[in-house]
Amino acid sequence: MIHRYGLVLFIVVIVLLLPGCLVVEKIGYSIELNEDGSGTATVTFHDIRSNAIGNNEFEEDKNALFSYILTSSELKESMFSEGKDISSRELEVRDGKLYGKAVYTFKDITRVEGLRRESGFIYMTMQLEDSLRYSNGQVVVSNEYRRILWDDKTKLIEFEVLSAESESVTRPLAPFYKK
Repeated sequence: MIHRYGLVLFIVVIVLLLPGCLVVEKIGYSIELNEDGSGTATVTFHDIRSNAIGNNEFEEDKNALFSYILTSSELKESMFSEGKDISSRELEVRDGKLYGKAVYTFKDITRVEGLRRESGFIYMTMQLEDSLRYSNGQVVVSNEYRRILWDDKTKLIEFEVLSAESESVTRPLAPFYKK
């Protein structure tokens, strides 16, 4: 599974269906909104790795990423049932690290990664422990949580979160990716 703090993230949904142990350095979101609340989300995954201990688990991780996540119709169907219509998925090796990008459309902003819309705002609530690296929204912190707020007229929502897995031992997947 991919470890993220308290966020319900796109790849967590993908990987919960799998036995492997994929981790990422950070995940970035760029969400373009239409006036009716529909839009397009682009999700980028930085430095995709495996924290599998054994060779069998590592093989499962490679197969999960390169077959299921990257190319399967089952993943598209699963995401579609959640209101996300995947239009593209790609992997790329840069500087010896594996990067991923997924693009999907949606009809309702509340189908996107825990975002909510009410009282003239779009917002996302995070645990205090979550590592928010960047957002173009206003960040409000209380004793209990962190919330990112955007005006509901916003056309572009952006945020990036860091992984909790930086301290674990991981194995690179970039050397195994073949276009």
